Amino acid sequence: MKVEKRLKELGIELAKPTTPMGSYVNAVRTGNLLYLAGKGPGAPGKPLPVGKVGRDITIEQAYGHARETGLSLLAAMKAELGDLDRVTRIVKVLGMVNATSEFGHQPEVINGCSDLFVEVFGERGRHARSAVGMGSLPRGIPVEIEVIVEVAAAPARRAAAAKPAAKRKAAPQPKKMARKKSARKKKR
Repeated sequence: MKVEKRLKELGIELAKPTTPMGSYVNAVRTGNLLYLAGKGPGAPGKPLPVGKVGRDITIEQAYGHARETGLSLLAAMKAELGDLDRVTRIVKVLGMVNATSEFGHQPEVINGCSDLFVEVFGERGRHARSAVGMGSLPRGIPVEIEVIVEVAAAPARRAAAAKPAAKRKAAPQPKKMARKKSARKKKR
């Protein structure tokens, strides 16, 4: 199924990807892998969610923040690739949870992003994953997630009809060079 159609079925409209807040880019492609910079939750025009999971934020709220972060990652993928159907596999997810030291439910939180990827991409969305707790995250956000994606090559452009190459005539040698060659032959 086409990913754009699946997004519509799920009632998802991707926003424009957020602008990096430093000297980095949203995505870097090398070979058939696309590395996405870490993203956090937050919708354009709304304040960033902040707080520690297990103290200020419940597991359910943090799950929602991880899902929202997944939407930001999808927007970055689409901006980089032009077409989400080029995603052949979500390879690896690293989910970081800003949590209290005793909190141990990081996997349940990051499931918000993982579940989204499976909903959108089906089996191609299943991935390897790490879900870890952090003492803090940038600007106090509750979740940050980065992703590695396997992608297909861009569709080839239709090549214009090949025209036969015109036959080239050998350029005549200047007379001086011709004389030098014949003079060398005489000396031998």
